[in-house]
Amino acid sequence: MELSLTPATRIGLSIALATGLYGVSFGALSVAAGLDLWQTMALSLLMFTGGSQFAFVGVLAGGGGGAAAFGAASLLGARNAVYAVQINRLLHPRGWARLLAAQVTIDESTATAAGQTEPDEQRRGFWVAGLGVFVCWNLFTLVGALLGDVIGDPRRWGLDGAAVAAFIGLLWPRLRGREPVAIAVVCALATALAMPWLPAGVPILVAAAVAAAWGGLRARRDAAAGGRT
Repeated sequence: MELSLTPATRIGLSIALATGLYGVSFGALSVAAGLDLWQTMALSLLMFTGGSQFAFVGVLAGGGGGAAAFGAASLLGARNAVYAVQINRLLHPRGWARLLAAQVTIDESTATAAGQTEPDEQRRGFWVAGLGVFVCWNLFTLVGALLGDVIGDPRRWGLDGAAVAAFIGLLWPRLRGREPVAIAVVCALATALAMPWLPAGVPILVAAAVAAAWGGLRARRDAAAGGRT
């Protein structure tokens, strides 16, 4: 695979840096929740899915036990199984690459790959974003865990908006028709309505369920239309 600064490569690198910087927030919050440096790094190296990691330390910081923290993290991590199906269909990884792909299949790598139209660009986007986020996320987790309270609330530095801005940048070029725009608006509305009532990270699962239901209804409608012709 040729690794050059193609559009997918540039997007992957940008996403990796923007998302990785937010690892400072996780490192600081994890230490503040009572985990030590090694436990914090183990979460970033092994769990490696930001939403689940924030849910894990959030439950601990709120006084919850390990089982509750693990349950919340697992619930949010379930979406990666859905991503894995899509990535397997797009890239067809084999051998050791299949194991590595499973580790770096996250929101960012999946979105970067799905945002490309050419198979080579999908492959470049996935690996650059996935491996880039892995390296940057763990590096900045270490920085956050070491600095701890020195940096204060990471939201003061705008790091909480970095990942959101990256996702909007990926989503925007895909909104080329009325139906994709309608799905995006409905999912955003569902997320906004769910946020006051559900734990952090769960509203995105609600949005995913809404999008899946929309897709299911669309498939049934198309099948019915095909049966009448």
